[in-house]
Amino acid sequence: MRLVHLDLKGAAPRVSYLEQVFPLLSQLGANGVLIEYEDMFPFKGELEILRSPYAYSEEDIERIQQLAEQHKLEVVPLVQTFGHVEFILKHEKYQHLREVERFPNSFNPHVPDTLALLKSILSQVIEKHRRSTWIHIGADEVFHLGEGMDSKNWMSHNKGDVGTMYLKHIKEVLGFLTAQYWGLRVLMWDDMLRKISVGVLRVALVARACPTAVPFLTKYVESGFEAVWFASAFKGTTGPAQAWTPLSYHLKNHLSWLKVMQAVPRLAPLRLQGVVLTGWQRYDHYSVLCELLPVSIPSLAICLQTLVNGGFTEDAKRKVLDVLGLEGVQLEQSTCEGRGAFPGVEIYHMVEQVNGHLKESILKALEEESAIKGWFSPYHRKRQFGNPRNMESFGSKVLKLHEDWESFVRDLRAQLERIYFPDTVEEWMEENVNPYLDQLRDLVRDYR
Repeated sequence: MRLVHLDLKGAAPRVSYLEQVFPLLSQLGANGVLIEYEDMFPFKGELEILRSPYAYSEEDIERIQQLAEQHKLEVVPLVQTFGHVEFILKHEKYQHLREVERFPNSFNPHVPDTLALLKSILSQVIEKHRRSTWIHIGADEVFHLGEGMDSKNWMSHNKGDVGTMYLKHIKEVLGFLTAQYWGLRVLMWDDMLRKISVGVLRVALVARACPTAVPFLTKYVESGFEAVWFASAFKGTTGPAQAWTPLSYHLKNHLSWLKVMQAVPRLAPLRLQGVVLTGWQRYDHYSVLCELLPVSIPSLAICLQTLVNGGFTEDAKRKVLDVLGLEGVQLEQSTCEGRGAFPGVEIYHMVEQVNGHLKESILKALEEESAIKGWFSPYHRKRQFGNPRNMESFGSKVLKLHEDWESFVRDLRAQLERIYFPDTVEEWMEENVNPYLDQLRDLVRDYR
């Protein structure tokens, strides 16, 4: 299985955009999507507080699944059940379920309300995904586990460690899922399992998880796992505020995974069940947005085709160019040649402009213009005086630059609004455009 991860805890696209993206995923060799809804799921009743103001409706969730079915994509919902639950624990209503009172990251596994809450969250999500045969329970990066008083007490009374305590909670979650939803298969990330010894794992054998990298694989074989998944990345791993996707970096990541895949047959009876191509949209609920989906489509195409072809072969490259309507790709420069014809290609080109030229062109105009430095300094502007003769020497140039960027940004905003909800558009502009354009806007205002 080749699942593409849609991380909706930031920049969740409108369903109309997914209508364009799903056929593309299918064409490029994906056969499933791992959907991390977080606060975009239409939680009901007690849980309504968890919804984003722009959360998908129940009809949207149904439509997403119809689209997936139409394009032969398996839908695997992802529900975080231990760490990365800021979207839940930030609410006062659930504050008492935090492992460490100051931090909203992780659940306290010893409070009965934690499991009760998880049961109702999982039930609501699974009820709306009756066609899915898999669910992913997250369970990665449970920061500060073992630091709360309840955990310290539990460990001292049970002669246990953080690993045993971690597995105890996971087993409770799995116990609920297997009892309630017969035949539903469960996935989880494996970073927390890596720290746990074979002995402890064997005793607590968790239903198939998805570990990574050869040294760990032998450990999982010895612990009794039958199947593994790998998790690569096509975007969202090179910096929390990264705006442009580095192509060769992500291609290399997939080439390394292909090497690991070749080693799996030697580890029989362990078998490789699938790969998740992760595409993180935020590092956590509170961090800024990293690369937008349209910006990373060339990377996703290259990565998927590399997996399908066992390398970035001539065939893989030709397929990528054909499907995306491009003339060429420059891996080292992370650029594409040609207009392109993929969903969101306008945004791709415009973000390239913002990323490559906006800051540079504005700083150049403001920093390198000696008449601005000499006759229109912060001192002049604050006291509102200056010599018109010297001001006119730079005026028309600065006004033109301002007008050009404002008109560009209007177009960019319109393109973003076609794909994204207002909160995403605002946030992206605040982070990537306004810090530079505002300096120019202020100068023009003072000049006038």
